[in-house]
Amino acid sequence: MNRPIHRQMPIEEPTFDIEARMTAALNGPIAGVDEAGRGAWAGPVVAGAVILDPKNTPVGLRDSKTLSEKKREELAKALWACAQIGVGEATVEEIDQIGVGKATYLAMQRAVANLPLKPAGAIIDGLYAPSLPGIEIETVVKGDSKSLSVAAASIIAKTNRDGTMRELAETYECYSWERNKGYGAKAHQEGLGTHGVTPHHRTSFAPIKKLMRA
Repeated sequence: MNRPIHRQMPIEEPTFDIEARMTAALNGPIAGVDEAGRGAWAGPVVAGAVILDPKNTPVGLRDSKTLSEKKREELAKALWACAQIGVGEATVEEIDQIGVGKATYLAMQRAVANLPLKPAGAIIDGLYAPSLPGIEIETVVKGDSKSLSVAAASIIAKTNRDGTMRELAETYECYSWERNKGYGAKAHQEGLGTHGVTPHHRTSFAPIKKLMRA
């Protein structure tokens, strides 16, 4: 019997094409914006906003999900040394009060507000975007695989959130957050079953809500 051949699809490499077009149209800096942690059961949503220098950009930037944790940390360190960066987060309390969608937009707004300079335009990963008064917005589905600035933002958001979850894991040792970063992995579920819900769990999320009713 002939076995099917599984060919690995090449990873799409992001470029400066979108940034170049927007810069020419707006005559100003362009920020990439992305988030991390939207689907986690615990911890904040974190957003990154990054304005890159096309003449001084770390090699290897791409969607943070395609990178090893070590490589993400290396690239994040390089980005902090050469890029304009803003980080924003929405707390668990805000997620439970207004919903994770609106909380994600809030984190993005805070990340852009925390940039050292106001961008003329912003490339937002996804279909929809928060309100950013005075800033031209372009949404790009899978933007972290198409735009270098969004790829950089995804790395900043992910590494910052991972750091927060590792710190929380030192206090809440039973949920393996240092490994699963608050997502619904088996070890996290086992910790919930044994030790219950912490103040850092999103009580508006169905799995946590169900556990609290039990």
